[in-house]
Amino acid sequence: MARPWLHLCICLQIPGFYTTLLLTQTPEHILTQTDNKTEILCELRKEHTGVYWYRWSQDRQRFEFLVFSNPLGKATYGTNMSQDRFSVAEARSHSSSSLHIHQLRPSDSGTYYCSVSQSSQLLLGSGTRLTVVDALPLPPKTTQTPVSRKPVPRTTKSKAVSRTGPCSPLVWVPLAAGVLLLLLGLVPAAHRLYREYPAAF
Repeated sequence: MARPWLHLCICLQIPGFYTTLLLTQTPEHILTQTDNKTEILCELRKEHTGVYWYRWSQDRQRFEFLVFSNPLGKATYGTNMSQDRFSVAEARSHSSSSLHIHQLRPSDSGTYYCSVSQSSQLLLGSGTRLTVVDALPLPPKTTQTPVSRKPVPRTTKSKAVSRTGPCSPLVWVPLAAGVLLLLLGLVPAAHRLYREYPAAF
């Protein structure tokens, strides 16, 4: 148990400590609230004698050993890691391991890695970033686009304009009536002139 932990401390400074696709973690990122619980799954494509779980703390800038679980289901916890809050469950085929964290706190935020020991090296999983907040951010408010109102056609005005145009009945009806009256007045006068001065016609 102590030997892989020693290798982890040493491999932080020398080559040989690396992530590998042989250990795939899901999900990649978890955002949750205080006092909730969460689960991180690690799929194992390599034979192993046990799974280690570590946390990289951004605030403390260090790796923290959480728990080690062997294929028989026996767990060994790191310093100040409560068995009530951290637990590991493995599939019967030992093809996957999941870390369960209960009663989450903001101090639990960090990047979690599953790890197995192989040839004196610790292979890390792809990593899962956990963010614990007291209150989740509210979704952005969607603003509705105001509906554009089409201008109402001013039919009354257009009718008034058409009535006062050059071909409007208001213009040519009185004009025709005046012409008719003028013609009616000219007919008797022409008849009278014809009777008085027939030689002129």
